[in-house]
Amino acid sequence: MGTFDTKANFISQGTRMTNQITPLIAGNWKMNGDAASFLEVEIIKDRIVQSDLNVEVAICTPSTLLHRVSELLDDSGVETGAQNCHAEKSGAYTGDISVSMIEEAGGKYVIVGHSERRGAYSESNADVKAKAATALEGGIIPIVCCGESLEQRESGNAISVVVDQIIDSCPSFGPDQSIVVAYEPIWAIGTGKTASVDDVEEMHNALRAALADKFGGQGEKVQILYGGSVKPANAKELLGVENVNGALVGGASLKAEDFWGIISAA
Repeated sequence: MGTFDTKANFISQGTRMTNQITPLIAGNWKMNGDAASFLEVEIIKDRIVQSDLNVEVAICTPSTLLHRVSELLDDSGVETGAQNCHAEKSGAYTGDISVSMIEEAGGKYVIVGHSERRGAYSESNADVKAKAATALEGGIIPIVCCGESLEQRESGNAISVVVDQIIDSCPSFGPDQSIVVAYEPIWAIGTGKTASVDDVEEMHNALRAALADKFGGQGEKVQILYGGSVKPANAKELLGVENVNGALVGGASLKAEDFWGIISAA
């Protein structure tokens, strides 16, 4: 697709609906976690049950733990999800997980297009879009990831790169379906570096404008998460930015105290 004219449009379009969107804090355990991690999950579960926070919470575990964590969190208000899925419904795809398997294991979400998969497994926008479309068809909400490299940021192309990436990765969706977008600057993932508040606001406003331009009213309601070294110390500031509707949290989601610090900041 052609580059969306973000700077001309996000000022007028980018701020609509954002204050009416319930924030989502999603944990991405990546290739971490074991039975001992359930103690951390129990702490989060107990605190969510006892709180009155207006926030949605999800934990995306390795596929081997998804069913057990889903059972542990049943009726708690905390959802679960997977970290990837195949675009096909079934077949000879050794080592992969299908959307129906995620649903059967109790998952509500699936992360698709994370930069670690785009990079290490050469997943294209078309690949990510196909996975997201299959997730929607199977009743699972895709968390579609996007983000720029440090080189792209420093060259001044970050907004056009990320907006093109997310628009080419998101399938159309109906009024009874949902997608989530997660912006994670690649250079800030697991590095301890975080984009400036101004950079985050500019990118999220541009993404909101692009989503509204492509999907109309549905695009105005999409939760746009920020990810990239989110921790309790910076969560409140980041989550207070216009059009930041939550966070995709990596390492901090493995520790109940850190994850709760981010959740309670939303």
